[in-house]
Amino acid sequence: MTRKLTRLFTVALACVTTLCFVGGAFAEDNVKKTSGNPIDPDWYADPEVAFFDNQYWIFPTRSLPFDEQTYFDCFSSPDLVNWTKHEKILTNKEIKWARRAMWAPSVVEKDGQYYFFFGANDVHEGEIGGIGVAVADKPEGPYRDYLGKPLVNEIVNGAQPIDQFVFKDDDGTYYLVYGGWRHCNIAKLKDDFTGLVPYEDGSYFREVTPEGYVEGPFVFKKDGKYYFMWSEGGWTVSNYRVAYAVSDSLFGPHKRIGSLLGTEPGLAKGAGHHSILHTPSDNWYIIYHRRPINETDGNYRVTCIDRLEFAEDGTIKPVKMTAEGVESDPAVPTK
Repeated sequence: MTRKLTRLFTVALACVTTLCFVGGAFAEDNVKKTSGNPIDPDWYADPEVAFFDNQYWIFPTRSLPFDEQTYFDCFSSPDLVNWTKHEKILTNKEIKWARRAMWAPSVVEKDGQYYFFFGANDVHEGEIGGIGVAVADKPEGPYRDYLGKPLVNEIVNGAQPIDQFVFKDDDGTYYLVYGGWRHCNIAKLKDDFTGLVPYEDGSYFREVTPEGYVEGPFVFKKDGKYYFMWSEGGWTVSNYRVAYAVSDSLFGPHKRIGSLLGTEPGLAKGAGHHSILHTPSDNWYIIYHRRPINETDGNYRVTCIDRLEFAEDGTIKPVKMTAEGVESDPAVPTK
């Protein structure tokens, strides 16, 4: 009887060990190794990436017909691979002057508050709309109206007040870089983001439009140089793409170097309106929207992430769009 119990125990132990091994191997095989592209199947465009509270954040436009674009969602991740959606962090219920076409967020943290810059109403001459600001205590909101009116309503230098990007320079000054309709302006922001500060000549806006510019400006600084980026072509068609310039000054001149992202045969087209991420591990990424290669619906745009690489001379290598996305890059690197 004792031998029989021993044999039964041995068999049972072997089975448990096998199940644990198989289960562990199965779990390991099912661990997500890359982000995949897109990072979410729903339609999102114009993504801005940020690094807050030891997490990565993406703030996109909800890609819908203009009259349905009345709210924003966002995404957070500890590693660029696993993303959590935060829904309706800002809606037009909080922004009384915003009726439609709420676009292209740009979010900055200052003094423990999160400031959410956005465009609304697809504004034209004589209309109410343009660039607004909301504020919250957390990156995921909820956000509330900060000014009660647009920060920039008027059309200056031919630039529609949309596609705003907030850039903080090395001296701590915040600039509003914005513009549609093939024109781009830079304005200096007040320290509390309640308005604009005039330049030395008394003007509030400086046009810095580079060759080929259409919309979607983005600026970052590397090795003392300003990388000024934008989108070209038409946002609903396949010629939409990202181009860039490199300059010694934020105000240029921004001489176009070339395009680096647009179409990947067999995969996607119309890639643009992007942002750039530099991680704590010194890796660079581009976050952008694109359209599946055979899709014709202008609103079918999805948010993706791929690696960004530089040549020895500091120019940016052409970006290869992928279906796999990127591997894990922890926001808080492990030792």
